[in-house]
Amino acid sequence: MKDECGICSRVLRTTYMRKCERCKKLFCRDCMVPDVATGDPNAMLCLHCARRVVSPRTVSKYAGLEGHLKFRAAFTSLVKLSFARIDGLIGSNLPMDAYRDPAWWSNASSSIHAKAWLDAGWEVHEVNLKEGYAVFKKVRNVAFKKSKQKRLEITQPFTPVPAHRPRSKIPSKTKVSKLYARIKNLERQRAMPRQPIRGFKPKSQYQKRLFKSNEKPQ
Repeated sequence: MKDECGICSRVLRTTYMRKCERCKKLFCRDCMVPDVATGDPNAMLCLHCARRVVSPRTVSKYAGLEGHLKFRAAFTSLVKLSFARIDGLIGSNLPMDAYRDPAWWSNASSSIHAKAWLDAGWEVHEVNLKEGYAVFKKVRNVAFKKSKQKRLEITQPFTPVPAHRPRSKIPSKTKVSKLYARIKNLERQRAMPRQPIRGFKPKSQYQKRLFKSNEKPQ
């Protein structure tokens, strides 16, 4: 007998898997930790249940999906979300029943995940388990609750920040003198006669009169 781990999705024999004391599901030994709350060394919890014990969730797991649907309700009435996109919205992985059982997406269910999209004013219109996406349809408008923010009371008059005068872009005398000396050196180098290249003998005046510059003597 083999089964799939609910966290790492590895398919192992049931002899290498343990049952969580809280959710009663099978997980591999790498995804299990001892239950320190009860003190029983044989009691094991999965990583999901252990995280809930250490840091209990104050908001619903599917609050991200509910908020996204409320945001989309302002400009559309039909939303198509892939399962991977829903995983990113809720910040966790969907349970295996969401990939296997279409009844998990039922609108008549009183579960936490169905309550998330029903409270946002949406219902599941279509589910495709083979391609992995769900289509939500808006059935009613849900108003956003505006957060009450305290207005800042101005007790002192506004004083602008003193502006600094921009520095002048006129170069200093040192930079001008260096630039002037560099220009003079370039002019002197251009005015000087070209020196012959080492290893190259220039033509004599007799050769210049006798032959053209682009021809060689025979």
